[in-house]
Amino acid sequence: MEFWSRLFRDKLAVIGLIIVLSFFLLSIFTPLISPYDPNLIDVDNILAPPSTAHLLGTDDLGRDLLSRMLFGAGISLKVGFVAVGIAVIIGVILGSVSGYYGGWIDIIIMRLVDIMLCFPSFFLILAVIAFMEPSIFNIMAVIGFTSWMGITRLVRAEFLTLKERDFVLAEKTMGASSLRIIFIHVLPNAMAPVLVSATLGVASAVLVESALSFLGIGVQPPTPSWGNILTQGQNVLGIAWWLSFFPGMAILITVLGYNLLGEGIRDAIDPRLKG
Repeated sequence: MEFWSRLFRDKLAVIGLIIVLSFFLLSIFTPLISPYDPNLIDVDNILAPPSTAHLLGTDDLGRDLLSRMLFGAGISLKVGFVAVGIAVIIGVILGSVSGYYGGWIDIIIMRLVDIMLCFPSFFLILAVIAFMEPSIFNIMAVIGFTSWMGITRLVRAEFLTLKERDFVLAEKTMGASSLRIIFIHVLPNAMAPVLVSATLGVASAVLVESALSFLGIGVQPPTPSWGNILTQGQNVLGIAWWLSFFPGMAILITVLGYNLLGEGIRDAIDPRLKG
């Protein structure tokens, strides 16, 4: 209860929450509120500017931009949530094992983390995706499997502190198994920084997906994505500004929303971190 009270007192966090919920609801109800089929070609309205018939204009095939952006929101958020989910699962498991057991297990896992961090994440994703068929499922997997290192470090740091607490020592003296101690008693108390990292991670995943789609190795047309809509827009930027402006603003607002919410959650969990 105190957490929610602190969160709602933070005006920027509330703005972020409103943005996140708005895009989430739009992605859920897209089939109901989309004015057109996102892949419906209309040769009579090619590159039509924003109007009452097409609120955000049309693209180079006459497809309604608003409809494509609504469906693109679902794609981008789906990639973000699934990719972060994969990263959280890997990071939590490795961080828990590393922090709890220590010793050579900790050394191996931390060296693996260091090796992964040696490579710039976006270029690592580019290198991996170049050898795979571009698809939304491959993008989710690649982003998730290359984004777990920070979460691993956060969970490990929490475990190093929590495993010395009295309640853990009491469980050990009572004969509780290591798995029970890790997942029932210690892990729930170590999830606060993971929640913050996951929230911020969704923003990063949306950015990466948009960048990959913009480069042509992400979500493939005709499936709408904010990134591939931007790709279409760059070719006609001088005569159809709306094809670049609206997807760009959608990406900006979404990323801003998740960042504001993530910072607000961090401050609500531990007000001492605010500054």
